[in-house]
Amino acid sequence: VQLQASGGGLVQAGGCLRLSCAVPGSITSVFSAYDLGWYRQAPGKQRELVATIGSGGRTEYGNSVRGRFTISKDNSRKKVYLQMDSLKPEDTAIYYCNTNDSRGRSSWGQGTLVTVSS
Repeated sequence: VQLQASGGGLVQAGGCLRLSCAVPGSITSVFSAYDLGWYRQAPGKQRELVATIGSGGRTEYGNSVRGRFTISKDNSRKKVYLQMDSLKPEDTAIYYCNTNDSRGRSSWGQGTLVTVSS
């Protein structure tokens, strides 16, 4: 499964960004059955969960972003989004999108860099 993440960039603390991840090779019915997620990896740190959205729309968030970030998806466009508000310097990382299908097979996008300046 090919995933294309975009939307990263440089932003000042307190600002916002919206990340997008497209799954262009997927048909709508397959995409809608995915569990989708955003993860991030900061320099020198392990990859961590940012947010997930299940096929039924249930969302979960990492403790450090809950209340500031919002994950959503558009099945017709085959995209998953991450709205990031009130950004902090510690949010600086490469953000990766992820899909998991019903058989537990996982795919990862190439990552998009988010840099938050203080």
